[in-house]
Amino acid sequence: MKCAIIDDEPLALDLLESYILKTPMLQLCGRYSSAVEAMGGLQHEPADLIFLDIQMPGLSGLDLSKMIDTTRRRIVFTTAFSQYAIEGYKVNALDYLLKPVSYTDFIAAVSRAQQWFGRLSDVSDRTVATQPQPGMLADDHFFVKSEHRIVRIPLADILYVEGLKDYVKIHLADQPRPTLSLMSMRSVEQALPAKRFFRIHRSYIVNIDKVRVFERGQLQIGDKFLPVSDSYREQVLHYIHARLLPGRGM
Repeated sequence: MKCAIIDDEPLALDLLESYILKTPMLQLCGRYSSAVEAMGGLQHEPADLIFLDIQMPGLSGLDLSKMIDTTRRRIVFTTAFSQYAIEGYKVNALDYLLKPVSYTDFIAAVSRAQQWFGRLSDVSDRTVATQPQPGMLADDHFFVKSEHRIVRIPLADILYVEGLKDYVKIHLADQPRPTLSLMSMRSVEQALPAKRFFRIHRSYIVNIDKVRVFERGQLQIGDKFLPVSDSYREQVLHYIHARLLPGRGM
């Protein structure tokens, strides 16, 4: 089973990583220090079993768990506070481990996960698959935390994403103000489908469907001109030339 760990405490991450590495049936595919970081990472590298801390700054583990499709993956909550047990089971968690997590309790949770995946495999063997396996996050939207709210961001509405040090501004069609969120450009880039969104500058990611004009090292989206840096110019030109119809310039 491919496993991911999400916890804002380095010692807790180290402990669970050591447990995974010494357990033969497990493979560590992701280690994240925040729920926001995990949103992008899990989209890029899905996990079967997710060990998720509940109390984290910004987006909590409970908030993130509600965005995860658990039809083919399971969540094991880890926390130092026993009062969260009921909330954990409300979101269909497989298990609930109280910190500091012992290896005995860890293995018991892994065993329950094996049993669950075994039953899932039996059902799959008897069913002809007619649809692709769903991803960790929905493929038409994601969520960000902005001004003490969790905001749904439809991918089709994104014009471009602008990086501002530790924040990003997500500019949306028909929205006069961008959505401001405390997260990295890398997290946003990992969460977005690469076929539809291009990094054109360290400060800009664009929705390629919204680009109107490419001129003199700039892309026009609406009435805004965004610079294309040298390090991303080749990728942009390759995309444009692959779709450029033959003809003569003016």
